[in-house]
Amino acid sequence: MIKNDFLIRLTAMTNKEFHQLMRDNSSILIGIFLPIILIFIIGYGVSLDVKKVPIATVLEDTSPTVHEVLSFLNGSEYFAPIYVTSMHEAKELMDNRDVDAIIRIPSDFSKNLYTRGSSMQLILYGVDSTTATTVKGYVEGSVKQWEALNKARFINGSTAGIITVENRMWFNDANSSIWYFIPGLIVLIITIVGVFLTSLVMAREWERGTLESLFISPVKPLEILLSKMIPYFCIAMIGLAFCLIAARFLFKVPIHGSLTLIILSSMLYLLATLGMGLTISSITKNQFLASQIALVVSFLPAMMLTGFLFDLRSVPFFIRSVGQILPATYYLQLLKSLFLAGNNWNLIFKNCFILFAYAVFFVSAALKVTKKTVE
Repeated sequence: MIKNDFLIRLTAMTNKEFHQLMRDNSSILIGIFLPIILIFIIGYGVSLDVKKVPIATVLEDTSPTVHEVLSFLNGSEYFAPIYVTSMHEAKELMDNRDVDAIIRIPSDFSKNLYTRGSSMQLILYGVDSTTATTVKGYVEGSVKQWEALNKARFINGSTAGIITVENRMWFNDANSSIWYFIPGLIVLIITIVGVFLTSLVMAREWERGTLESLFISPVKPLEILLSKMIPYFCIAMIGLAFCLIAARFLFKVPIHGSLTLIILSSMLYLLATLGMGLTISSITKNQFLASQIALVVSFLPAMMLTGFLFDLRSVPFFIRSVGQILPATYYLQLLKSLFLAGNNWNLIFKNCFILFAYAVFFVSAALKVTKKTVE
């Protein structure tokens, strides 16, 4: 009898919990859809392989031997060679972030190769140190493989047939991964403050019931939004200041570009993230659900799909397309360029315009949602 009563109570309580679970959309979202989203993002989006790297190739010597040595570039899944006629053209491509490396073959390459050995120059885009190091390994490994296969052809001396790859790292002379990661960390910090924290603001007010008192007051929706945005805007700018001080004086990261542009672009990105966070908060009206949505749509993509950890060209087209619609992607490109490369005005104008458009869109979206709520 006791055993039957226990089973009855257990069954009743279990049924009740199942019914509550089915009525709680946030639990279903987090328990079922969040793991699926994370599996797809991590499984298909995270890749440390470097593929289809654009390389500007300057051939001052156009002999058949040179084309034979560089045959590893053609048809390879790792390289996308762009043949140019001068170093000036190749430098322009690198300045515009159209290539990640430059291979320069000197005019006396073939002549020296058959006598005392020769050399080729490899210039790497050091702003992305992970990609640069990988490309360096690919090129040197391919050249050494060619040497080993063609060793019997060179009998004029002990150094004949040996190719020296002279490496040079642009925009990151120290070849430090810290220089590469600091801009990405700034993006993550501002994303956390802008989206993750502000996503809780309006939801908290709804849960506490304190917004009802505002409904009968003459306060406008825009005033409500601004009152929520200003404190977090100030907190984020203080955090940015600490990051810049630490980057410059603690980690010795150079700032080759304009500090004013770094601050202005950060303000644009912060407005976009604040608007996104408030939109999420106003729609969900639940702190827990708002925090989870903010985590999925902002922080995780900013860390994994913007080029912070790996080159976006190495991931599938769909994942790369997702990364290219994130405002964090354009902010990260700007910070890397301003820190390590200098003022690239084409990139500055394009990315600042995109960030401005995102800021207008998300702030307008937050205002529209709040209007529907307040009125």
